[in-house]
Amino acid sequence: MKLTHRIATLDDFDAMRDLMSMAIEQLQTEFLSPEQIEASKFVMGLDSLLVRDQTYFVIMAGEVMAGCGGWSRRKTLFGGDHTQGRDPDLLDPKIDAARVRAMYTHPDYTRRGIGTLILQLCEQAARKEGFKKVELAATMAGVPLYSHYGFLEIGRWMEKTPSGVEVPLAKMVKDI
Repeated sequence: MKLTHRIATLDDFDAMRDLMSMAIEQLQTEFLSPEQIEASKFVMGLDSLLVRDQTYFVIMAGEVMAGCGGWSRRKTLFGGDHTQGRDPDLLDPKIDAARVRAMYTHPDYTRRGIGTLILQLCEQAARKEGFKKVELAATMAGVPLYSHYGFLEIGRWMEKTPSGVEVPLAKMVKDI
């Protein structure tokens, strides 16, 4: 399977949202309760600033969107346009870590190198802009990939959703 990538555009929004929903609903089942999976939709999602900043990638397997994900030079660590507590201020590459954000793989394309490709693209782009570290908020399903790729877990917390359901996340960091 040959993978290709490109920068996401606003025209990709519907397809990316569909992919994200499938990934959340199908790939988190070993790690979260059904209530937490549903609540995750409020914690996770697409941040349109990533697309507007041209730091978000689409991974294609032929004509199929097999994955998406990106990085950010902004302070927000996780969440979509609907998530509270977002901070669009810019990071300082001399002292801050770039953020790896919103990585999703189509359930039919897991374990085929899509996550690794997104991480490589993010690191290359962040390094080019002067960042020395990257960090992310990982779902429990994502922790094994990020650990394998060299990220270190530096803390866990429960993100409380508007419905009161708590979703576990792990903060992870890597030198680049």
